[in-house]
Order: sequence, then C-alpha cells, then structure tokens
Amino acid sequence: MTQVSEGSVALGSGAGVVPPGERGATRIADRVVAKIAARAALEAVGRLPSEAARPHVTVVVRPHSRLGSSGGTPIEAAHIRVHLELDYPTDLGSRCHAVRRHVTERVGALVGMEVPEVAVQVERLHLTEAHGAVHGRTR
Repeated sequence: MTQVSEGSVALGSGAGVVPPGERGATRIADRVVAKIAARAALEAVGRLPSEAARPHVTVVVRPHSRLGSSGGTPIEAAHIRVHLELDYPTDLGSRCHAVRRHVTERVGALVGMEVPEVAVQVERLHLTEAHGAVHGRTR
C-alpha cells in the first residue's frame, strides 16, 4: 500500500496525469534544425574535395496540417534548402537524391518534424584530377 500525503499524487495512479493536449509543446529553433540538416547532408555526401566548403543549410519552419488530422496539436514542417559543393566527375543526381533522403530521415527522427521539401542546390563543382591526367584545358 502506498502512503500519500495530502496534496501529492502517488506515481502510477490515474489521478494527476495531465492529458497530452494540455502539457505544452517544445519549440525547436530553426537554426538547430539547420545544424541537424547540415550534419545529415555531410553524412550523405561523404567525402568532399579538400577545397570544398561544408554544406550550408537554410530552413524555414512553418505550421503544417496533415491531411486527415482532426484538430489536436499543430504540426510543424521544415522546408529545407541545402547548398553543396561537390567533386566532379560524379553522379550528381544520385548524390543529391541521397542528400534529400538522408536529411528528411534525420530531421524527422531527431526533431520530429515533417520535411515535405528538401531542395538541393549544387553551388560549385570541384574537378578531381585522375592519376596521370593531363593538366590544361579539355574539350
């Protein structure tokens, strides 16, 4: 038998539990989401050329309503733009797809936001020199 003093609630009892809708919400700053997305983009890209800048990310977090959701707590969605510098030659399409997929998964898992849009913008390509390549212009 659990002894309860006046004004307190015994753990495990149904009394005193606050319903989820009344507990409040945690707000995660846009810059935190941007840092998580930048780290996820770097993980997805893998090796970068030595002279390339680290991925830069801009994030806009907006209120979002899910189709079929009935009221409840508002859902936030992160619209993300990733700016990258990549080595070339490489399969740009597959690398950008990998960045979009990984950023969506990581932000969703770590922050709990929906990510309906990840725009990947390749700012610059860095030509990687193959062994024995001729220096100069190529046609």
